[in-house]
Amino acid sequence: MRSSAFRQLRESPAVADPADAIFDLSPAVRYVAFAHGQDVRLRERPGLSAASSGESDRYEELLVNPALITLARQRGDIDCGGLDYLIVAYGSFFQVVMPLDGGGHVSVAVERSAAPTELVDPLRALLGQP
Repeated sequence: MRSSAFRQLRESPAVADPADAIFDLSPAVRYVAFAHGQDVRLRERPGLSAASSGESDRYEELLVNPALITLARQRGDIDCGGLDYLIVAYGSFFQVVMPLDGGGHVSVAVERSAAPTELVDPLRALLGQP
C-alpha cells in the first residue's frame, strides 16, 4: 500500500496491526478496510450477524468509496473548504470513509447503534491525519 499514512502506521512500533488498532477503538466496529488503487485490505470482526459479502465489500472499496470521495472532494474544493470524511448510512450499519494523505482511503463500518462521528478524531489520531 503506497499511502504514506498507512505506511507510517504499519511501520510504527506502537501499532502491530492497524486494523487491530481500529477494532480496539470501539466494540461497535464491524469492518475495517484500507484501499489504495487496486490494493485493498479488508478485515471483518468475527461472528458478525447480517454481514455483507466479502466480494461486495471488495467492490465497494475499489469502486464505490473512491467515486464518493472524488465527487465529494470536487464539490468540497469549490467553496466548502475541502473534504474531511464521509459517513454512509446503510440499513445494517454506518460506514466512515476517510481519504488518506498520500492517496487511498480507510473505511470503518460501525453498528447502527453507535455514533460514527465519535470515531473520527480517534481515527485521525491513529492514522496521523490532520
